[in-house]
Amino acid sequence: MTDLPDALGPLLREARARLGATVHDPALDARLIVEHFSGTTRTQAIADPERRLGAGVVAEIDAALRRRASGEPVHRILGYREFYGLRLSLSPETLEPRPDTETLVEAILPFVKAVAAREGGCRILDLGTGTGAIALALLSVVPTANATGVDLSAGALVTAARNAGQLGLAGRFTTLQSDWFEKVSGRYHVIVANPPYITTEDIGNLQDEVRNFDPRLALDGGADGLNPYRTIAAEAARFLETEGRIAVEIGQTQRNEVCEIFAAAGYGPGGAFRDLGGNDRVVVFERIKP
Repeated sequence: MTDLPDALGPLLREARARLGATVHDPALDARLIVEHFSGTTRTQAIADPERRLGAGVVAEIDAALRRRASGEPVHRILGYREFYGLRLSLSPETLEPRPDTETLVEAILPFVKAVAAREGGCRILDLGTGTGAIALALLSVVPTANATGVDLSAGALVTAARNAGQLGLAGRFTTLQSDWFEKVSGRYHVIVANPPYITTEDIGNLQDEVRNFDPRLALDGGADGLNPYRTIAAEAARFLETEGRIAVEIGQTQRNEVCEIFAAAGYGPGGAFRDLGGNDRVVVFERIKP
């Protein structure tokens, strides 16, 4: 049994009240949950607040509100998140893609477009692809590009492949289970990555919604948070076309250290980019040593 009303307007008000004490934006999360499970829209809630919902739907909403109130992120409950205008399914094995990562897409997109125009195509390698967010966003804009999504997690790759299929991009997106470059072959014009960059010590200090629900494999960057960048910088040259680019997301305090790692491996800076909050978020590199 649930004490939620079955009329859409009163139910929305009760949902907001339930989340008010524990959630940063209870109005938004309540609306997302109610609309998702009831199949209604914001317009319907305004125009027809007395619209009745079935008992099964109300029970689903009740269960979802309980999950949200206990700390589970709203998009985990919904099972998807929007990224760069694309709806991406989530799974326990994937990082929840966030708006700041769209900075990486915007940073490398002009180069992808230029290569595709010049070469008739652009080959992209997405390391730690997770949901496939970065690669699929690029493919959605550049119709002659192709991408390989690499991940150590088989579950993540299943999710990425499903997203590619749902978006009509499966013909240009391939998945590969590999520990970084271990099983990668061929050469690519672009290598992109949103690698784990949280220090092992800081994992425990993350927000509950991140620490308890995002996979640790996608968060833990080692003792100083820089291990993945060392691996990428050391091994990428064998898989990068001449004058290719590498674009990586970084933690907001890591720009100098990451640039030093890539400079030591023979890369020059191709630009640094800030996220919506004005923090350093992405750096792009170009190979300068043969």
